[in-house]
Amino acid sequence: MVNADSGITIEELVAALKALPRGTFFSYIHGATKTLVAIDSIEGNCGPINIKRYDPSKGETPKSAEIQSISTQMLARVANAITESTPINIDRLLGASYNTRSALETLLCHTPQFYYCFPGRIEITNGKSKIKSGHKHIIYLPNEPHNLGELVEKEIKNMEINEIPSKNVIYNALELPAHEITSGSVDTTEERIHLNMQMAIYEIGCSLGVKTFIAKNDQGAKYKGKLLSEHDSIVTDLAKVPVVGAFDGAAKAGSLIDAIWLDSKSIPAMFEVENSTGVTSGLTRMSNFKKTLPPLADMRFIIIAPDDLSDKVSREVNKPEFADLHALYLPYSAVSELLGLCQERTLKGVSTAFIETFCEDLVK
Repeated sequence: MVNADSGITIEELVAALKALPRGTFFSYIHGATKTLVAIDSIEGNCGPINIKRYDPSKGETPKSAEIQSISTQMLARVANAITESTPINIDRLLGASYNTRSALETLLCHTPQFYYCFPGRIEITNGKSKIKSGHKHIIYLPNEPHNLGELVEKEIKNMEINEIPSKNVIYNALELPAHEITSGSVDTTEERIHLNMQMAIYEIGCSLGVKTFIAKNDQGAKYKGKLLSEHDSIVTDLAKVPVVGAFDGAAKAGSLIDAIWLDSKSIPAMFEVENSTGVTSGLTRMSNFKKTLPPLADMRFIIIAPDDLSDKVSREVNKPEFADLHALYLPYSAVSELLGLCQERTLKGVSTAFIETFCEDLVK
């Protein structure tokens, strides 16, 4: 039996990685991968961890390697999933959310406590179960350390993994505004993702008991077969919201913010969704809106962006002109995780502060 308490904290995970020498490049677990990875620096006891990667087969050199970040959120998700003597599949755990997941897996397996392994895999086809060769996993064995800096495979006997597909998170039927489709100037794939994030924030807001304003320029979309204005909990005119309309210029200043949560007396949160666009414009809109309002308690400023844009978001939210916002970062994967929870469960006794559980504070 595995002790339920025999896991690892994020601090212990980071401490294990701190033992690896800085600037030493290590080979990936998969022998066909020519890329090498090294730790450049580690910030604090919980990360983030800055790494460098380069591929010598492509003529790249350590000097040309750009610094990339393994975020604190990513480290926490991995640490929370680890149990002693139990294999975990990093790719399945993190999905496509992080482009540094293989680098983290590699670095962990170069520490004495971690091995890579290939447990058997239970596959069900036409109602019949078969045991087949398994996929690569890592396993935490703190009582069986190997040499620091070495990659060691652990042979796993009499263990099979039943890889149940992860729960689907459903982004419901969404029709883009007609002008977005016909203008020819908009990447409709990106626009769909952008609107899906806005609708996810709306659905999450419904679960938390608040209404959601959607940016004026996105209000031509249809959601679940209805115009946004036809949804009871969607607000399309900030001027009619007492907490906003009572102040000169506030409704105009907030009209292009992607999503704003509203209740009768406060503005619990506002959101700007970024994919390939700059983060600065969204922060500027939120900052200008804030200046038109009196001080309001518990008002949150949140940037929603892809998981691998944390470095970019961090640089922007830490600019002096945005210091008073103390903006939080909400990765796409966290939006999906929270939306999935809301689709699966009825939240009770939970305030809008719950959103902070899924956010990352990048302000230094």
